[in-house]
This record gives sequence, C-alpha cells and structure tokens, in this order.
Amino acid sequence: MKELYFPTGNEYVSIPTLREETAAIESFSCLHMGAKGLVEFRGDGSAPVMAPFVRSGGASLPLTDMVWQRLEYWVPEFTARAGDLNVRGTILAPVGERGFIYRLSVENASDAPVDAAYGLEGTWASAWLCVNEDKEILGTKRVTDSLWNSGPVFEFFCALPFLAFAPMCDLDTVSTHSERGGAVDYALERRVTLAPGESEAACFYWGLGYEEVAAATSAKEMLRQGWSRELEATLGYLHSRSWHTDDAQLRTLYNTNLFFCIFYSTGLTIDTEELVLVTSRSPRYYVSAAYWDRDSLFWSFPSVVDADLGLAREMLLYAFGRQGRNIGVHSRFIDGTVLEPGFELDELMAPILALERYVSASGDRSVPELPCVRQGVERILRTLETKRHASVALYETFLMPTDDLRTYPYLTYDNVLVWRALRALSRLYPERFAALAAEAEKVREAIFEHCTAEGAQGRYFVWSTDLNGSSDVYDEPPGSLLLLPYLGFCESDCPEYVNTARMIRSSDYAYSFAGCEFADIGCAHAPHPWLPSIANSLLSGEEARAEDILRRAFMDNGIVCESIDEHTGECATGAHFATAAGFVCHALRRALGGVDYEE
Repeated sequence: MKELYFPTGNEYVSIPTLREETAAIESFSCLHMGAKGLVEFRGDGSAPVMAPFVRSGGASLPLTDMVWQRLEYWVPEFTARAGDLNVRGTILAPVGERGFIYRLSVENASDAPVDAAYGLEGTWASAWLCVNEDKEILGTKRVTDSLWNSGPVFEFFCALPFLAFAPMCDLDTVSTHSERGGAVDYALERRVTLAPGESEAACFYWGLGYEEVAAATSAKEMLRQGWSRELEATLGYLHSRSWHTDDAQLRTLYNTNLFFCIFYSTGLTIDTEELVLVTSRSPRYYVSAAYWDRDSLFWSFPSVVDADLGLAREMLLYAFGRQGRNIGVHSRFIDGTVLEPGFELDELMAPILALERYVSASGDRSVPELPCVRQGVERILRTLETKRHASVALYETFLMPTDDLRTYPYLTYDNVLVWRALRALSRLYPERFAALAAEAEKVREAIFEHCTAEGAQGRYFVWSTDLNGSSDVYDEPPGSLLLLPYLGFCESDCPEYVNTARMIRSSDYAYSFAGCEFADIGCAHAPHPWLPSIANSLLSGEEARAEDILRRAFMDNGIVCESIDEHTGECATGAHFATAAGFVCHALRRALGGVDYEE
C-alpha cells in the first residue's frame, strides 16, 4: 500500500511527510542558502523523526479510527481513539515563524478516571542536503539540555554550527534523550489523570535556527505568542488568499494546491532570510529544491499573482536579482549559480512574460523600472540576439521544455513565447523597445511560414524544424502547442491550430492516451498523462473534460504531481510538484471565471 501524506509548512519550514496512517512526521526541512538547497532532518527505518504517542497503565495505546481534515485547506488536523481516550492533533506551521507546533489533546471518554501519558517521541538519525539528489551531510549531532528552553536542543555541526532545532511545551513535560548507533532517540511526555469527560491539550513548539540559541528562542517566541494567536493569524492569512467557488470539490482542490504552491515553490532561507524560488521544497519530487525560470515564472507565478501580489513582486525581484545573470540556463542552485547547464529558450522568455503578467494584474509600473529588472531585460535581449537565425526571424533552443535535448533547433512553441515577449517589451518600455513590435511581427510571420507543414487534413503547426525541410509531430505538456490561443498567438478556430490539436489528441498519436480512463497528453519524458497537460486543456477549450479528470484523479493524495497513471489516476511520476500545482490552480481558476485581469 502506498504511503499517504499531508504536506504542510510555512515560509521557513516544510513538513512534506506527515503520514496519514500514523500522524508521524517522517522528516522536516528548511532552505539554506549556504548549502545551496534544502536541508532535511530525518528519522531512520525504526522510527520517524517525530510521532505522537499515548500510554496508559504502562502500555502504549495505538491510535485508531483516525480521521483527517485541513483547517482553511492547509493546516492538517486529525481525530483518533486511543483506548478510552479521544485524541486530537493539529500540526501548525505559523506564518512568519521559524518553526511549527504539534498540538495534542486527550479526552477521557470513559466513566472512570484515567491515568495517561501523551506527547511526542522520535529519532533524529541524519541530516540531508536535497537538490535533485539527496545526499547525507557528514557532521556531528549533539543534543544538550539547554537553559534556554528547559529541555533538549538538537544541534548539527559541520565544524561550525550548521542548524539546530528545539522544542518547548506550554505544560510541564518530562524530556528524555539517548544516543543509539549515531542516532538520537527522544521523548517529550506529559503525564495526567483525567476525570470522566475531562480533557487536556498540550502544545509542543519546535523552533529552528542556525544554532542553539536561535532554535530555542524561535520556539519561545511561538510559546509567548500562544497557540490561539498563532492559529488565528495563520488561518487569517490563509483565508485572505483562498478563492471561493460554489463547487466544493474543486474549491478544496484549488485552495489546497494553491497553498502547496505558495509554501513549497517559494520559501525563506533559514540562514540569510532571503526569499527563493524552487521546483519543490519536498524531496519527494525528483528534482527538488532547485530553480527553473519556466517552473517558477510560467507555472507557479500566475497562481501567486491571483492570490498574493505582494509575494508575486518579491518573486520577480528574486528572478531578476539572484537569478538574473543565468536566465535561460537549464537549472540553477538557489544562490543563482548554475546547477545543470544547457540553454532553454522558453526559460529565457519566462521572466518577461511574468513581468508582463504582474504589471497587467497590479498596475504597478515601478517594477519594470527597477535597476535589476531593466538590467535583466537587457541581458535577456542580448542572449536572445545570439540565438536568432541569420536570415529567418526564428530563434533556436538547445533543450526543450521537458529539459530533454531537442530534435530540431527551432521549436514552434518556444518561438511563440519569443513573439509574446517581444510584443510585451514594446509595450512595457515604449520609449526604449518600441521597435521590438516589428520584430515580433516578423517572428509571427516566420512561424506561419516555416513552422507549419501540410498534413492529411490541411496545414498544422510542427513541433520543431531545422528550416531545411525536416520537422516533427510532437508535443510536450511543459510547453504545449495547445496553449497557442491562450498565449494570444492565434484564435482557437485557426485552421493550423485545429489540425494540430486534432493530431496530438488522436488515438494515432503515441502520447495522447485517448480512450483511457484518464486521458490527456504525455510525452517521452514521462509517458503518462501530465497534470500540466490537464492545465493546458483547461486553458484551451477542454474545460469540462479536464475538470472531470481533476474530480476523479487521486493524484498524490489530492496534491498535484507531474503525471498520473492513465488507468487509475494515481501519481505515476513527480510527487509533490509544487510549481505544477500552481499552474493547475491558475488554469482551474481561469476556467471557472476567477481571473479578473487581462492576461
């Protein structure tokens, strides 16, 4: 049976593996600029890093009849039974805090007094650096009883202090810890006698920081604020950004994935407190915690614009700032240095398209004039100039939107993005780049002349061409020809577009999955229906069919993944794909009439 999780978190901490079956936290993590990625604390094969427990009469009581819900679509909460006790647990990562809270309450449901103990226990076995691949960090684990929190502090050293985490409780607890084979076992226990019908709740505040004092005082700050205030502030934050539609099922799907996008595709680094953008803050995604221009600015950015213009502005400043000098390079570390080399034309255009979207939605024309943005635009144009064909107004790429190597250098979809971006710059900077409108028109004409071919039912858009007579019929969900009307390049009844859509949705096309229970476009990179492809369908006149798939698909316990099995609707590849979650949210909101600015 697949393990099911309820991911949650805030700007500083991500909790991707809160297990549905046991309410255990198998790992938690934070972004670290010095480490260039995500640092995750894990348990081991024998125990998770954190799990609730209930004991009575010296025996452990299993949690049964567990039922989960999310408060404001994001904060996980469960109810369960433990013998004669009713148990409730809430896992809250308060917005703005360096840590999280695990609140446990127990209620005596019997007719006699009950002596019980409850709390959290677990094993800290290792620390891992997660950037595409997961690598264990070599260092020293130390656990000390600290005066700062009257309890243990878990500190990790790599010559200097590297990261620490520490608990505090709002009630008196007994804390124990011991070493076992290089791992640290611990328990935080609250002992209580409950009369019939009596209940009690304890909040375990877990702070994170660079070292002991920072971690312990992060926990103390949350303790001082108190559970009610932290919960109210976070639920208020979530409520103000959620979107209401009368369809309860789609409303839940949208808002849960919106917050997954916000908190897992963006985050603040624990060591420098900088906003960074990543594919996903969950190592369950196979290329986690790195930056792609396309993923962050074409997929997650639109949903953030829909929900939080302030955050969208900060995302642009990071993209043109930290990441500015390598725009268009395959992938980068969070500090802006190159992770995977290779030029991608769609990624080079992504910051300009995001800038256009932000200005259209906000009316804020100050951002295009910021020095980092102006310099970034000029750098993009200089790079773009080197990719233009000598005599034809088309631009080449080395890698396709899947990051796979091209077949032919001139991709139709990528050049449509060039057309859109050049047109956008002529409007954003009329005094400087007005002439780009003419180049945009040349690109449009070149696409119709050189990026179309004659088929059995008329002309269609090819996927790519070498401009010497060779082309291919293909499509990729991360950059689909189905989006041409959405991008404003042509009308949905354009003959070339109609023929293209018919061809790639046909059962004759290898990756259409036509006739399957969950049918949408896949590709060679992941030969299953992609969730970004379902978003593409929402944006290209296939709303009813795409909404039906979203209602029926299990995905990754309701969280958007890269692709789903065409027969079962369960996650096939790319669990916890945060940026794609954003694109699905934006597409769904737009299809349901919830986007009120010109795209």
